[in-house]
Amino acid sequence: MENVDKKVEEKLRTFDDEKKDEILANFNHFKQYLHGKVEIGEKMGLSEERLAQITEKVASYLAKHEEPKNREEYLLQELWKVGDKEEQHMLAHMLLKLVKQE
Repeated sequence: MENVDKKVEEKLRTFDDEKKDEILANFNHFKQYLHGKVEIGEKMGLSEERLAQITEKVASYLAKHEEPKNREEYLLQELWKVGDKEEQHMLAHMLLKLVKQE
């Protein structure tokens, strides 16, 4: 599982700015992108808990390094910032639930 963490961290550091802007510009695009990544994780055999941990890592990165591009992202960023570790973990589970509905 450590290998997955390293891949996620590497992807976040090297993500193409143009592609990132395209994904984040529209909340529905963002959800569709995450949905695809969650499907890949499930096919790899990652559990719901492991997916939530990875979601936390991505959400934490976005909250620290990216400006929200729309109201939905702004709300998520604000919720993330005010939440403690447990609340952020629960928000990660809720985000997974949201994108699985796509």
